[in-house]
Amino acid sequence: MTTTRPTSARTLSPRRRWAALGVLVGAVLLLAIDGTVLYLAVPSLTRELAPTATEILWIGDVYSLALAGLLVTAGNLADRFGRKRVLLLGTAAFGLASVLAAFSPTAGVLILARLLLGVAGATIMPSTLSLIRTLFADPRERTRAVAIWSAGSGGGIALGPLVGGMLLEHYWWGSVFLINVPVVVLFLLAGAWLLPESRDPNPGRFDLLSAGLSLAAIVPLVYAVKHAVSTGLDAQVAVAAGIGLVSGVLFLRRQRRAAAPLIDVTLFRNGAFSGAVLANFIAVFALMGLLFFFSQYLQLVRGFSPLQAGFAEMPATLASIAVVAAVGGVVARLGRGRAVAAGLAVAAAGLALVALAEPAPQYLWLGLTLVPVGLGVGLALTLTVDSVLSAVPRDKAGSASAISETAYELGAALGIAILGSVVTIAYRGFLPAGPLPAEARDSLAGAVLAGDPGIVQAAQNAFTGAMQVTALAAAAVTALAAVIAWRTIPSGKDFPMGIVKSRSHRDRG
Repeated sequence: MTTTRPTSARTLSPRRRWAALGVLVGAVLLLAIDGTVLYLAVPSLTRELAPTATEILWIGDVYSLALAGLLVTAGNLADRFGRKRVLLLGTAAFGLASVLAAFSPTAGVLILARLLLGVAGATIMPSTLSLIRTLFADPRERTRAVAIWSAGSGGGIALGPLVGGMLLEHYWWGSVFLINVPVVVLFLLAGAWLLPESRDPNPGRFDLLSAGLSLAAIVPLVYAVKHAVSTGLDAQVAVAAGIGLVSGVLFLRRQRRAAAPLIDVTLFRNGAFSGAVLANFIAVFALMGLLFFFSQYLQLVRGFSPLQAGFAEMPATLASIAVVAAVGGVVARLGRGRAVAAGLAVAAAGLALVALAEPAPQYLWLGLTLVPVGLGVGLALTLTVDSVLSAVPRDKAGSASAISETAYELGAALGIAILGSVVTIAYRGFLPAGPLPAEARDSLAGAVLAGDPGIVQAAQNAFTGAMQVTALAAAAVTALAAVIAWRTIPSGKDFPMGIVKSRSHRDRG
């Protein structure tokens, strides 16, 4: 017997449900701020900690890497032990890791702190979405709630640069992490009071081997990609890729045979479900891979202060928030699949325009190109997340949320790794021939620290060209995602419930 079955959420008043949603949005807001605030802090922490170009990539990438590797396990644990409990424990751990990040004395310690932040964040993300699935049984209310949840993520992306810019104007770079602590305390108090507890009443036996295989599949593959792009193909790439691929195959085979799998792989037999997950992955891959270096471009090429850079990035994120008001009308007019495809196509066009506008002397044109990027990605992500979440029984909401969030975070990790490495390679390729300081060839930040005006100008031109190449690459993969969404996601007004059912749900029936 259990007193925390999902049905307990239905006894909440509408006001209590929407207040609980506010707490969940606050959690994702915290994670989004923590992710984007780092982008502005990179130039400052580079001056203080002197990380190499590879360490800069790891500082940005290890957070999403840890999230992607652990989300499947964390979602399963939330279904098993209680989503509210796992969410609150993860939030407390997030606060402690933020303190370590704020006072990191070296780049290596900061990478460790970011890893721990990712581990804690992995327990937060699937719990927020699965609790939304529990709180809102009505499909229309749930779509609206997911849109607000997505807007919280977009709001965090918008607030992160602003909060970070204001802090970096007056304090050291570690303040962008320390600000998490009072937010965590407030969230723990509100969450303990407002959130209902829920769990899967029949979770089955926890499969520790599957949890290990999921981690062993994702982490080595991302490492192999990063290492291959940054240093070339070598034995490390071959070994890491081999471990990841073998572990992935073993993980999938075990999920097909397990009585209580971490992921019900039969979900992916439905084209609508798998298309939504893949479109989500590619969109985030393109967007995050570009944004990680965009703040460096604004500060080190255009000469913006951290606060100015934060305001300069707002058009994209404010546009993504505006999607909340438009999502219902767009779906009613186009249908779900065509709406996702249209959003991704608009985002792809915006990314291509970003490439054209980056060399423009005035920022206005660049700022305008960010609007379609934010609108398109915001619309697509809201609808793909809602499609995945609606496709499974409520008891398995944590596992479905983990699939969606794994696609999101894996897309972010690979986007930063691959497109970030494209920026580095293109930057070095655009640098003029002849003798240059090693730090200038290593990164734009290193060239700025060298101080020679001629070297700085050449490095800025090279970085601008590299950003154009990367923006066009991001536009191409986003256009590919639009085609996938068009071909796979149905265009009815509602996701086809009943087509996709989890194996454990069928077995119990």
